[in-house]
Amino acid sequence: SVASRIGAHRPSVTSFARWSAAFQYFSAHSVFPTMRSEAVRAASDSARQAPGHSIPAASRPQPKTYTLETLPFDNLALRSLPLDPQPENFIRPVPNSVYSRVEPEPLKNPVLVALSPDALTDLLSLDPSELKREEDLAAYLGGNKRLPGSETYAHCYAGHQFGAFSGQLGDGAAISLGEVVGERGERCEIQLKGAGPTPYSRRADGRKVLRSSIREFLCSEAMSFLGVPTTRAGALITSDTLTQRDIFYNGNVINERCSVVTRLAPSFLRFGSFEVVKTQDAYTGRAGPSPGNTELLRELLDFTIQTYFPHLGHLEDNKPDQYLAFYREVVAKTAGLVAAWQAVGFTHGVLNTDNMSVLGLTIDYGPYGFMDFFDPDFIPNGSDNGGRYTYVKQPEICKWNLEKFAEALSLLLPLDRSLPLLSSLYDDEYSRAYFFLMRKKLGLREGGAEGGKEEEELVEKLFKTMEETAADFTMTFVELSRLERDGRNKEEVIKALASHCAPPSVLAASLTKKLRISRPTMPSGQTQQLWALAQQDRGKIAEIFGAENVEAVLRELEGEMAKMRALEKTAG
Repeated sequence: SVASRIGAHRPSVTSFARWSAAFQYFSAHSVFPTMRSEAVRAASDSARQAPGHSIPAASRPQPKTYTLETLPFDNLALRSLPLDPQPENFIRPVPNSVYSRVEPEPLKNPVLVALSPDALTDLLSLDPSELKREEDLAAYLGGNKRLPGSETYAHCYAGHQFGAFSGQLGDGAAISLGEVVGERGERCEIQLKGAGPTPYSRRADGRKVLRSSIREFLCSEAMSFLGVPTTRAGALITSDTLTQRDIFYNGNVINERCSVVTRLAPSFLRFGSFEVVKTQDAYTGRAGPSPGNTELLRELLDFTIQTYFPHLGHLEDNKPDQYLAFYREVVAKTAGLVAAWQAVGFTHGVLNTDNMSVLGLTIDYGPYGFMDFFDPDFIPNGSDNGGRYTYVKQPEICKWNLEKFAEALSLLLPLDRSLPLLSSLYDDEYSRAYFFLMRKKLGLREGGAEGGKEEEELVEKLFKTMEETAADFTMTFVELSRLERDGRNKEEVIKALASHCAPPSVLAASLTKKLRISRPTMPSGQTQQLWALAQQDRGKIAEIFGAENVEAVLRELEGEMAKMRALEKTAG
Protein backbone atom coordinates (compact mmCIF):
# COMPACT_ATOMS: atom_id res chain seq x y z
CA SER A 1 0.00 0.00 0.00
CA VAL A 2 0.96 3.64 -0.32
CA ALA A 3 1.00 3.95 3.45
CA SER A 4 3.49 1.11 3.82
CA ARG A 5 5.67 2.61 1.08
CA ILE A 6 6.03 5.93 2.87
CA GLY A 7 6.25 4.41 6.32
CA ALA A 8 6.41 6.70 9.32
CA HIS A 9 7.92 9.60 7.42
CA ARG A 10 8.15 12.58 9.74
CA PRO A 11 10.18 15.47 8.26
CA SER A 12 10.92 17.04 11.65
CA VAL A 13 12.45 13.82 13.04
CA THR A 14 13.37 11.31 10.33
CA SER A 15 14.61 13.89 7.85
CA PHE A 16 16.72 15.59 10.51
CA ALA A 17 18.37 12.26 11.37
CA ARG A 18 19.06 11.43 7.75
CA TRP A 19 20.53 14.86 7.02
CA SER A 20 22.68 14.59 10.15
CA ALA A 21 24.03 11.25 8.90
CA ALA A 22 24.66 12.76 5.49
CA PHE A 23 26.64 15.61 7.02
CA GLN A 24 28.87 13.11 8.80
CA TYR A 25 29.72 11.69 5.38
CA PHE A 26 30.19 15.15 3.85
CA SER A 27 32.46 16.40 6.61
CA ALA A 28 34.79 13.41 6.13
CA HIS A 29 35.59 14.52 2.57
CA SER A 30 38.05 17.30 1.95
CA VAL A 31 36.19 18.60 -1.10
CA PHE A 32 33.17 19.70 0.93
CA PRO A 33 34.05 22.67 3.12
CA THR A 34 34.27 25.52 0.57
CA MET A 35 30.58 26.27 0.33
CA ARG A 36 28.61 28.41 -2.07
CA SER A 37 28.78 31.62 -0.02
CA GLU A 38 32.54 31.72 -0.56
CA ALA A 39 32.18 30.82 -4.24
CA VAL A 40 29.66 33.61 -4.73
CA ARG A 41 31.95 36.14 -3.07
CA ALA A 42 34.84 35.00 -5.27
CA ALA A 43 32.72 35.31 -8.40
CA SER A 44 31.62 38.78 -7.35
CA ASP A 45 35.21 39.87 -6.75
CA SER A 46 36.22 38.47 -10.13
CA ALA A 47 33.42 40.37 -11.85
CA ARG A 48 34.46 43.63 -10.24
CA GLN A 49 38.01 43.11 -11.48
CA ALA A 50 36.95 42.13 -15.02
CA PRO A 51 38.14 44.33 -17.89
CA GLY A 52 35.75 47.18 -18.60
CA HIS A 53 34.01 47.01 -15.23
CA SER A 54 35.40 50.34 -14.10
CA ILE A 55 34.83 52.20 -17.37
CA PRO A 56 32.29 54.98 -16.79
CA ALA A 57 29.05 54.44 -18.71
CA ALA A 58 29.37 57.81 -20.46
CA SER A 59 32.75 56.80 -21.89
CA ARG A 60 31.56 53.56 -23.45
CA PRO A 61 30.55 53.49 -27.11
CA GLN A 62 26.77 53.45 -27.42
CA PRO A 63 25.44 50.63 -29.59
CA LYS A 64 23.15 51.42 -32.49
CA THR A 65 19.48 50.71 -31.81
CA TYR A 66 16.40 50.39 -34.02
CA THR A 67 12.71 51.19 -34.04
CA LEU A 68 10.08 48.58 -34.78
CA GLU A 69 9.89 49.88 -38.34
CA THR A 70 13.65 49.87 -38.95
CA LEU A 71 14.64 46.44 -37.59
CA PRO A 72 17.41 45.15 -39.90
CA PHE A 73 15.81 42.03 -41.39
CA ASP A 74 18.04 39.67 -43.35
CA ASN A 75 15.98 36.57 -44.18
CA LEU A 76 18.90 34.37 -45.13
CA ALA A 77 17.15 31.05 -44.50
CA LEU A 78 14.35 31.86 -46.94
CA ARG A 79 16.88 32.86 -49.58
CA SER A 80 19.04 29.80 -49.08
CA LEU A 81 16.75 26.83 -48.53
CA PRO A 82 14.02 25.19 -50.67
CA LEU A 83 10.59 26.82 -50.40
CA ASP A 84 7.21 25.18 -50.74
CA PRO A 85 5.90 26.23 -54.20
CA GLN A 86 2.26 26.04 -53.07
CA PRO A 87 1.12 29.58 -52.13
CA GLU A 88 -2.15 28.50 -50.50
CA ASN A 89 -2.38 27.75 -46.79
CA PHE A 90 -4.08 24.40 -46.23
CA ILE A 91 -3.12 21.23 -44.39
CA ARG A 92 -1.13 18.91 -46.65
CA PRO A 93 2.13 17.00 -47.06
CA VAL A 94 4.93 19.38 -48.04
CA PRO A 95 7.61 17.47 -49.97
CA ASN A 96 11.11 18.64 -50.84
CA SER A 97 10.79 21.92 -48.95
CA VAL A 98 12.12 23.42 -45.73
CA TYR A 99 9.68 26.34 -45.38
CA SER A 100 6.17 27.31 -46.47
CA ARG A 101 5.15 30.95 -46.81
CA VAL A 102 2.23 31.59 -44.44
CA GLU A 103 0.48 34.72 -43.20
CA PRO A 104 -0.42 35.10 -39.50
CA GLU A 105 -4.13 35.17 -38.75
CA PRO A 106 -5.12 38.52 -37.17
CA LEU A 107 -6.38 38.69 -33.59
CA LYS A 108 -9.38 40.62 -32.37
CA ASN A 109 -8.29 43.51 -30.11
CA PRO A 110 -4.75 42.30 -29.36
CA VAL A 111 -3.28 43.62 -26.13
CA LEU A 112 0.21 43.42 -24.62
CA VAL A 113 0.29 41.29 -21.47
CA ALA A 114 4.04 41.22 -20.78
CA LEU A 115 7.37 41.77 -22.44
CA SER A 116 11.02 41.07 -21.74
CA PRO A 117 13.06 44.25 -22.20
CA ASP A 118 16.30 42.26 -21.97
CA ALA A 119 15.35 39.90 -24.79
CA LEU A 120 14.00 42.57 -27.14
CA THR A 121 16.80 45.08 -26.64
CA ASP A 122 19.71 42.62 -26.41
CA LEU A 123 18.76 40.26 -29.23
CA LEU A 124 17.04 42.66 -31.64
CA SER A 125 18.89 45.86 -30.71
CA LEU A 126 15.46 47.44 -30.27
CA ASP A 127 15.64 50.92 -28.75
CA PRO A 128 14.30 50.86 -25.15
CA SER A 129 11.93 53.73 -25.96
CA GLU A 130 10.13 51.43 -28.42
CA LEU A 131 8.92 49.29 -25.51
CA LYS A 132 6.49 52.06 -24.57
CA ARG A 133 4.58 51.61 -27.85
CA GLU A 134 2.28 48.98 -26.42
CA GLU A 135 -0.44 49.16 -29.09
CA ASP A 136 2.09 48.85 -31.90
CA LEU A 137 3.90 46.02 -30.14
CA ALA A 138 0.59 44.17 -29.74
CA ALA A 139 -0.26 44.67 -33.42
CA TYR A 140 3.15 43.69 -34.79
CA LEU A 141 3.83 40.82 -32.39
CA GLY A 142 0.25 39.56 -32.41
CA GLY A 143 0.36 39.09 -36.17
CA ASN A 144 -2.04 41.92 -37.12
CA LYS A 145 0.56 44.15 -38.77
CA ARG A 146 3.61 43.27 -40.86
CA LEU A 147 6.98 44.58 -39.69
CA PRO A 148 8.80 46.26 -42.60
CA GLY A 149 11.26 43.76 -44.06
CA SER A 150 9.47 40.78 -42.54
CA GLU A 151 8.67 37.64 -44.58
CA THR A 152 6.41 35.17 -42.82
CA TYR A 153 6.79 31.40 -43.01
CA ALA A 154 6.39 28.07 -41.20
CA HIS A 155 9.03 25.33 -40.96
CA CYS A 156 8.62 21.76 -42.23
CA TYR A 157 10.13 19.06 -40.05
CA ALA A 158 9.49 15.47 -38.97
CA GLY A 159 10.31 13.56 -35.80
CA HIS A 160 10.19 10.63 -33.44
CA GLN A 161 7.47 11.14 -30.82
CA PHE A 162 7.57 8.96 -27.71
CA GLY A 163 10.01 6.66 -29.49
CA ALA A 164 8.02 6.16 -32.72
CA PHE A 165 8.56 7.95 -36.03
CA SER A 166 5.59 10.19 -36.81
CA GLY A 167 6.40 11.40 -40.32
CA GLN A 168 5.75 15.04 -41.18
CA LEU A 169 5.12 17.36 -38.24
CA GLY A 170 6.20 20.99 -38.73
CA ASP A 171 5.27 24.35 -37.20
CA GLY A 172 1.60 23.74 -36.59
CA ALA A 173 1.05 26.87 -34.52
CA ALA A 174 4.21 28.93 -35.03
CA ILE A 175 4.87 31.44 -37.81
CA SER A 176 8.24 33.13 -38.19
CA LEU A 177 8.55 36.80 -39.13
CA GLY A 178 12.11 36.51 -40.43
CA GLU A 179 15.62 37.04 -39.15
CA VAL A 180 17.06 40.22 -37.66
CA VAL A 181 20.80 40.86 -37.50
CA GLY A 182 21.41 42.99 -34.43
CA GLU A 183 24.15 45.50 -33.70
CA ARG A 184 26.57 42.77 -32.59
CA GLY A 185 26.10 40.96 -35.89
CA GLU A 186 24.22 38.09 -34.25
CA ARG A 187 21.33 36.56 -36.15
CA CYS A 188 17.94 36.26 -34.39
CA GLU A 189 14.83 34.60 -35.81
CA ILE A 190 11.51 36.06 -34.61
CA GLN A 191 8.70 33.55 -34.28
CA LEU A 192 5.07 34.01 -33.22
CA LYS A 193 3.74 30.94 -31.41
CA GLY A 194 -0.04 30.79 -31.66
CA ALA A 195 -0.31 32.99 -34.77
CA GLY A 196 -2.76 30.75 -36.64
CA PRO A 197 -2.98 27.66 -38.84
CA THR A 198 -0.25 26.49 -41.22
CA PRO A 199 0.08 23.55 -43.62
CA TYR A 200 1.47 21.63 -40.62
CA SER A 201 -1.41 22.20 -38.19
CA ARG A 202 -2.89 18.72 -38.77
CA ARG A 203 -6.18 18.64 -36.82
CA ALA A 204 -5.39 21.72 -34.68
CA ASP A 205 -6.34 25.38 -35.14
CA GLY A 206 -2.87 26.91 -34.90
CA ARG A 207 -3.79 28.84 -31.77
CA LYS A 208 -2.41 28.91 -28.23
CA VAL A 209 -4.26 30.06 -25.12
CA LEU A 210 -3.21 32.42 -22.37
CA ARG A 211 -2.39 29.87 -19.66
CA SER A 212 0.07 27.87 -21.80
CA SER A 213 1.51 31.07 -23.28
CA ILE A 214 2.22 32.49 -19.82
CA ARG A 215 4.05 29.27 -18.93
CA GLU A 216 6.24 29.47 -22.03
CA PHE A 217 6.96 33.18 -21.59
CA LEU A 218 7.97 32.85 -17.95
CA CYS A 219 10.04 29.70 -18.31
CA SER A 220 11.95 30.87 -21.38
CA GLU A 221 13.18 33.93 -19.52
CA ALA A 222 13.70 32.10 -16.23
CA MET A 223 15.88 29.50 -17.91
CA SER A 224 17.94 32.20 -19.59
CA PHE A 225 18.62 33.92 -16.29
CA LEU A 226 19.43 30.56 -14.69
CA GLY A 227 22.17 30.23 -17.30
CA VAL A 228 20.50 27.38 -19.20
CA PRO A 229 20.73 27.61 -23.02
CA THR A 230 17.24 28.42 -24.28
CA THR A 231 15.10 30.21 -26.79
CA ARG A 232 13.93 33.55 -25.44
CA ALA A 233 10.49 35.11 -25.07
CA GLY A 234 10.22 38.74 -26.14
CA ALA A 235 6.53 39.45 -25.59
CA LEU A 236 3.18 37.94 -24.68
CA ILE A 237 0.00 39.11 -26.44
CA THR A 238 -3.59 38.11 -25.71
CA SER A 239 -6.86 39.06 -27.41
CA ASP A 240 -10.64 38.85 -27.60
CA THR A 241 -10.38 36.08 -30.19
CA LEU A 242 -11.66 32.89 -28.58
CA THR A 243 -10.88 29.24 -29.17
CA GLN A 244 -12.28 26.13 -27.52
CA ARG A 245 -10.19 23.88 -25.32
CA ASP A 246 -10.91 20.82 -23.17
CA ILE A 247 -8.53 21.60 -20.30
CA PHE A 248 -8.88 18.32 -18.41
CA TYR A 249 -9.74 16.12 -21.42
CA ASN A 250 -13.04 15.20 -19.81
CA GLY A 251 -15.43 16.57 -22.42
CA ASN A 252 -15.97 19.93 -20.71
CA VAL A 253 -14.98 22.40 -23.44
CA ILE A 254 -14.56 26.07 -22.57
CA ASN A 255 -13.72 29.23 -24.51
CA GLU A 256 -10.24 30.65 -23.95
CA ARG A 257 -8.45 33.74 -25.21
CA CYS A 258 -6.13 33.24 -28.16
CA SER A 259 -2.63 34.41 -27.24
CA VAL A 260 0.75 34.71 -28.93
CA VAL A 261 4.28 34.39 -27.54
CA THR A 262 7.14 36.09 -29.40
CA ARG A 263 9.94 33.53 -29.44
CA LEU A 264 13.51 34.53 -30.25
CA ALA A 265 16.46 32.32 -31.19
CA PRO A 266 19.37 32.27 -33.65
CA SER A 267 17.44 29.50 -35.38
CA PHE A 268 14.65 27.03 -34.66
CA LEU A 269 16.30 24.23 -36.66
CA ARG A 270 16.00 20.95 -34.81
CA PHE A 271 16.84 17.26 -35.16
CA GLY A 272 13.49 16.77 -36.85
CA SER A 273 14.42 19.32 -39.52
CA PHE A 274 16.81 16.72 -40.91
CA GLU A 275 14.43 13.78 -40.43
CA VAL A 276 12.26 14.97 -43.34
CA VAL A 277 14.46 12.79 -45.60
CA LYS A 278 13.81 9.60 -43.62
CA THR A 279 12.54 6.70 -45.70
CA GLN A 280 9.69 4.46 -44.58
CA ASP A 281 10.05 3.49 -40.94
CA ALA A 282 9.90 -0.25 -40.33
CA TYR A 283 7.94 0.19 -37.11
CA THR A 284 5.29 2.82 -37.91
CA GLY A 285 5.29 2.55 -41.70
CA ARG A 286 5.68 6.33 -41.98
CA ALA A 287 8.25 8.28 -43.96
CA GLY A 288 9.38 11.88 -43.92
CA PRO A 289 7.82 14.25 -46.45
CA SER A 290 11.05 14.19 -48.54
CA PRO A 291 12.18 10.55 -48.26
CA GLY A 292 15.66 9.86 -49.57
CA ASN A 293 16.18 13.44 -50.81
CA THR A 294 19.96 13.59 -50.46
CA GLU A 295 20.22 16.99 -52.14
CA LEU A 296 17.78 18.58 -49.68
CA LEU A 297 19.76 17.10 -46.79
CA ARG A 298 22.99 18.44 -48.28
CA GLU A 299 21.55 21.94 -48.69
CA LEU A 300 20.25 21.94 -45.13
CA LEU A 301 23.50 20.63 -43.67
CA ASP A 302 25.68 23.07 -45.59
CA PHE A 303 23.46 26.03 -44.70
CA THR A 304 23.41 25.09 -41.01
CA ILE A 305 27.19 24.71 -40.84
CA GLN A 306 27.99 27.87 -42.82
CA THR A 307 25.52 30.00 -40.84
CA TYR A 308 25.72 28.68 -37.27
CA PHE A 309 29.01 26.73 -37.20
CA PRO A 310 31.25 28.91 -39.42
CA HIS A 311 34.36 27.84 -37.50
CA LEU A 312 34.05 24.50 -39.31
CA GLY A 313 34.69 26.26 -42.63
CA HIS A 314 38.28 25.03 -42.73
CA LEU A 315 36.85 21.55 -43.47
CA GLU A 316 34.91 22.75 -46.51
CA ASP A 317 37.04 20.68 -48.89
CA ASN A 318 36.42 17.50 -46.91
CA LYS A 319 32.65 17.25 -46.49
CA PRO A 320 32.54 13.90 -44.63
CA ASP A 321 34.93 15.26 -42.00
CA GLN A 322 33.01 18.55 -41.84
CA TYR A 323 29.71 16.74 -41.31
CA LEU A 324 31.31 14.58 -38.62
CA ALA A 325 32.69 17.69 -36.89
CA PHE A 326 29.21 19.24 -37.03
CA TYR A 327 27.70 16.12 -35.48
CA ARG A 328 30.37 16.18 -32.78
CA GLU A 329 29.39 19.73 -31.86
CA VAL A 330 25.69 18.87 -31.70
CA VAL A 331 26.50 15.92 -29.42
CA ALA A 332 28.58 18.11 -27.10
CA LYS A 333 26.00 20.91 -27.01
CA THR A 334 23.19 18.46 -26.28
CA ALA A 335 25.14 16.80 -23.47
CA GLY A 336 25.84 20.20 -21.92
CA LEU A 337 22.21 21.21 -22.25
CA VAL A 338 20.75 18.19 -20.51
CA ALA A 339 23.41 18.51 -17.78
CA ALA A 340 22.14 22.06 -17.17
CA TRP A 341 18.55 20.76 -16.95
CA GLN A 342 19.54 18.14 -14.38
CA ALA A 343 21.44 20.70 -12.33
CA VAL A 344 18.41 22.99 -11.90
CA GLY A 345 15.79 20.23 -11.49
CA PHE A 346 14.09 20.92 -14.84
CA THR A 347 12.15 18.24 -16.70
CA HIS A 348 11.19 19.03 -20.30
CA GLY A 349 8.28 16.61 -20.50
CA VAL A 350 8.26 15.99 -24.29
CA LEU A 351 11.78 15.14 -25.43
CA ASN A 352 10.79 14.08 -28.93
CA THR A 353 13.38 14.55 -31.68
CA ASP A 354 11.36 17.45 -33.10
CA ASN A 355 11.86 19.25 -29.78
CA MET A 356 15.67 19.00 -29.84
CA SER A 357 17.59 22.05 -31.11
CA VAL A 358 20.73 21.52 -33.23
CA LEU A 359 22.12 24.60 -31.46
CA GLY A 360 21.78 23.03 -28.02
CA LEU A 361 18.90 25.25 -26.88
CA THR A 362 15.86 24.41 -24.78
CA ILE A 363 12.92 24.72 -27.18
CA ASP A 364 9.16 24.12 -27.17
CA TYR A 365 8.03 24.64 -23.59
CA GLY A 366 4.96 22.45 -23.22
CA PRO A 367 4.20 20.25 -20.18
CA TYR A 368 7.56 21.01 -18.52
CA GLY A 369 8.09 21.16 -14.78
CA PHE A 370 10.62 22.10 -12.13
CA MET A 371 10.80 19.62 -9.28
CA ASP A 372 9.56 20.69 -5.88
CA PHE A 373 10.73 17.81 -3.69
CA PHE A 374 13.42 15.63 -5.25
CA ASP A 375 12.05 12.66 -7.14
CA PRO A 376 14.20 11.06 -9.86
CA ASP A 377 11.02 9.69 -11.48
CA PHE A 378 9.34 13.10 -11.66
CA ILE A 379 6.98 13.36 -14.67
CA PRO A 380 5.40 16.74 -15.46
CA ASN A 381 3.58 15.46 -18.55
CA GLY A 382 0.23 13.90 -17.67
CA SER A 383 0.07 12.08 -21.02
CA ASP A 384 3.41 10.31 -20.55
CA ASN A 385 1.76 7.15 -19.29
CA GLY A 386 4.85 5.02 -19.76
CA GLY A 387 7.18 7.38 -17.90
CA ARG A 388 9.49 7.75 -20.91
CA TYR A 389 10.49 11.32 -20.16
CA THR A 390 11.11 11.33 -16.41
CA TYR A 391 13.77 13.57 -14.89
CA VAL A 392 16.27 10.77 -14.37
CA LYS A 393 15.85 9.44 -17.93
CA GLN A 394 16.55 12.73 -19.70
CA PRO A 395 20.30 12.12 -20.30
CA GLU A 396 19.71 8.71 -21.87
CA ILE A 397 16.74 9.96 -23.92
CA CYS A 398 18.82 12.81 -25.34
CA LYS A 399 21.47 10.27 -26.29
CA TRP A 400 18.80 8.17 -28.02
CA ASN A 401 17.60 11.27 -29.87
CA LEU A 402 21.18 11.92 -31.01
CA GLU A 403 21.24 8.39 -32.39
CA LYS A 404 18.10 9.17 -34.41
CA PHE A 405 19.74 12.41 -35.56
CA ALA A 406 22.72 10.38 -36.76
CA GLU A 407 20.35 8.14 -38.70
CA ALA A 408 18.81 11.22 -40.33
CA LEU A 409 22.27 12.32 -41.50
CA SER A 410 23.30 8.86 -42.66
CA LEU A 411 22.69 9.61 -46.34
CA LEU A 412 25.76 11.88 -46.14
CA LEU A 413 27.46 10.83 -42.89
CA PRO A 414 27.78 7.03 -42.53
CA LEU A 415 26.65 5.57 -39.24
CA ASP A 416 29.96 3.74 -38.84
CA ARG A 417 31.50 7.20 -38.32
CA SER A 418 28.79 9.00 -36.32
CA LEU A 419 27.66 6.33 -33.86
CA PRO A 420 31.15 5.46 -32.52
CA LEU A 421 31.67 9.17 -31.92
CA LEU A 422 28.37 9.35 -30.04
CA SER A 423 29.35 6.37 -27.89
CA SER A 424 32.78 7.75 -27.05
CA LEU A 425 31.85 11.41 -26.56
CA TYR A 426 28.38 11.86 -25.10
CA ASP A 427 28.76 10.27 -21.67
CA ASP A 428 32.08 12.00 -20.99
CA GLU A 429 30.73 15.39 -22.12
CA TYR A 430 27.62 15.00 -20.00
CA SER A 431 29.61 13.96 -16.92
CA ARG A 432 32.10 16.80 -17.36
CA ALA A 433 29.35 19.42 -17.77
CA TYR A 434 27.19 18.02 -14.97
CA PHE A 435 29.90 17.87 -12.32
CA PHE A 436 31.19 21.29 -13.33
CA LEU A 437 27.71 22.68 -12.57
CA MET A 438 27.38 20.69 -9.36
CA ARG A 439 30.73 22.01 -8.14
CA LYS A 440 29.45 25.52 -8.77
CA LYS A 441 26.18 24.81 -6.94
CA LEU A 442 28.01 23.39 -3.94
CA GLY A 443 30.98 25.75 -3.98
CA LEU A 444 33.51 22.94 -4.34
CA ARG A 445 37.11 23.32 -5.38
CA GLU A 446 38.06 21.45 -8.52
CA GLY A 447 40.37 18.59 -7.60
CA GLY A 448 42.35 16.06 -9.59
CA ALA A 449 41.27 12.55 -10.52
CA GLU A 450 40.88 11.50 -6.90
CA GLY A 451 39.02 14.71 -6.09
CA GLY A 452 36.69 14.05 -9.01
CA LYS A 453 35.84 10.63 -7.63
CA GLU A 454 35.13 12.12 -4.20
CA GLU A 455 32.92 14.75 -5.79
CA GLU A 456 30.90 12.10 -7.59
CA GLU A 457 30.45 10.15 -4.37
CA LEU A 458 29.42 13.29 -2.52
CA VAL A 459 26.85 14.30 -5.15
CA GLU A 460 25.48 10.75 -5.26
CA LYS A 461 25.14 10.73 -1.48
CA LEU A 462 23.52 14.16 -1.51
CA PHE A 463 20.84 13.19 -4.01
CA LYS A 464 20.26 9.87 -2.27
CA THR A 465 19.60 11.78 0.96
CA MET A 466 17.35 14.21 -0.90
CA GLU A 467 15.38 11.31 -2.37
CA GLU A 468 15.03 9.52 0.97
CA THR A 469 13.84 12.66 2.73
CA ALA A 470 11.84 14.08 -0.23
CA ALA A 471 13.84 17.29 0.10
CA ASP A 472 12.89 20.41 -1.83
CA PHE A 473 15.29 20.52 -4.78
CA THR A 474 15.92 24.25 -4.90
CA MET A 475 15.77 25.01 -1.18
CA THR A 476 18.28 22.26 -0.41
CA PHE A 477 20.95 24.17 -2.30
CA VAL A 478 19.80 27.49 -0.86
CA GLU A 479 20.18 26.18 2.68
CA LEU A 480 23.53 24.53 1.93
CA SER A 481 24.83 27.87 0.67
CA ARG A 482 24.35 29.23 4.22
CA LEU A 483 26.76 26.72 5.73
CA GLU A 484 29.83 28.39 7.18
CA ARG A 485 33.18 26.95 6.20
CA ASP A 486 34.05 25.95 9.74
CA GLY A 487 30.65 24.28 10.13
CA ARG A 488 29.70 26.22 13.24
CA ASN A 489 26.09 26.64 12.05
CA LYS A 490 25.74 23.02 10.95
CA GLU A 491 22.87 22.18 13.29
CA GLU A 492 20.93 25.25 12.16
CA VAL A 493 21.37 24.31 8.49
CA ILE A 494 20.34 20.69 9.11
CA LYS A 495 17.13 21.86 10.80
CA ALA A 496 16.40 24.15 7.87
CA LEU A 497 17.02 21.32 5.40
CA ALA A 498 14.65 19.04 7.30
CA SER A 499 11.96 21.73 7.29
CA HIS A 500 11.96 21.71 3.47
CA CYS A 501 11.15 18.00 3.16
CA ALA A 502 7.76 16.92 1.83
CA PRO A 503 5.09 15.77 4.32
CA PRO A 504 3.53 12.28 4.08
CA SER A 505 0.45 13.56 2.22
CA VAL A 506 2.58 14.83 -0.66
CA LEU A 507 4.60 11.62 -0.78
CA ALA A 508 1.41 9.55 -0.80
CA ALA A 509 0.02 11.46 -3.78
CA SER A 510 3.31 11.05 -5.64
CA LEU A 511 3.54 7.34 -4.98
CA THR A 512 -0.08 6.82 -5.98
CA LYS A 513 0.66 8.47 -9.32
CA LYS A 514 3.78 6.33 -9.79
CA LEU A 515 1.87 3.14 -9.08
CA ARG A 516 -0.89 4.15 -11.50
CA ILE A 517 1.63 4.93 -14.24
CA SER A 518 3.59 1.72 -13.71
CA ARG A 519 0.62 -0.65 -13.94
CA PRO A 520 -0.81 -1.87 -17.26
CA THR A 521 -4.24 -0.46 -18.08
CA MET A 522 -5.24 -3.35 -20.39
CA PRO A 523 -5.60 -7.10 -19.68
CA SER A 524 -2.29 -8.80 -20.42
CA GLY A 525 -3.77 -11.29 -22.88
CA GLN A 526 -5.42 -8.55 -24.93
CA THR A 527 -2.22 -6.49 -24.95
CA GLN A 528 -0.13 -9.43 -26.13
CA GLN A 529 -2.60 -10.29 -28.91
CA LEU A 530 -2.69 -6.73 -30.22
CA TRP A 531 1.09 -6.43 -29.96
CA ALA A 532 1.57 -9.65 -31.97
CA LEU A 533 -0.91 -8.38 -34.57
CA ALA A 534 0.94 -5.06 -34.80
CA GLN A 535 4.21 -6.88 -35.50
CA GLN A 536 2.63 -9.03 -38.21
CA ASP A 537 0.23 -6.69 -39.98
CA ARG A 538 -0.03 -2.99 -39.18
CA GLY A 539 -2.77 -2.69 -41.76
CA LYS A 540 -5.06 -4.63 -39.43
CA ILE A 541 -4.36 -2.13 -36.66
CA ALA A 542 -5.37 0.64 -39.08
CA GLU A 543 -8.60 -1.22 -39.91
CA ILE A 544 -9.48 -1.66 -36.25
CA PHE A 545 -8.53 1.75 -34.88
CA GLY A 546 -8.41 3.98 -37.97
CA ALA A 547 -5.40 4.91 -40.07
CA GLU A 548 -4.98 8.26 -38.31
CA ASN A 549 -4.68 6.52 -34.91
CA VAL A 550 -2.08 3.86 -35.78
CA GLU A 551 0.84 5.85 -34.38
CA ALA A 552 -0.89 6.50 -31.06
CA VAL A 553 -2.05 2.88 -30.75
CA LEU A 554 1.43 1.51 -31.42
CA ARG A 555 2.91 3.89 -28.87
CA GLU A 556 0.31 2.86 -26.27
CA LEU A 557 0.91 -0.84 -26.95
CA GLU A 558 4.66 -0.38 -26.61
CA GLY A 559 4.13 1.32 -23.25
CA GLU A 560 1.78 -1.42 -22.05
CA MET A 561 4.26 -4.13 -23.05
CA ALA A 562 7.05 -2.31 -21.21
CA LYS A 563 4.89 -2.18 -18.07
CA MET A 564 4.12 -5.88 -18.34
CA ARG A 565 7.79 -6.79 -18.68
CA ALA A 566 8.66 -4.60 -15.68
CA LEU A 567 5.99 -6.30 -13.55
CA GLU A 568 7.14 -9.75 -14.64
CA LYS A 569 10.72 -8.85 -13.77
CA THR A 570 9.64 -7.57 -10.33
CA ALA A 571 7.57 -10.70 -9.68
CA GLY A 572 10.48 -12.90 -10.76
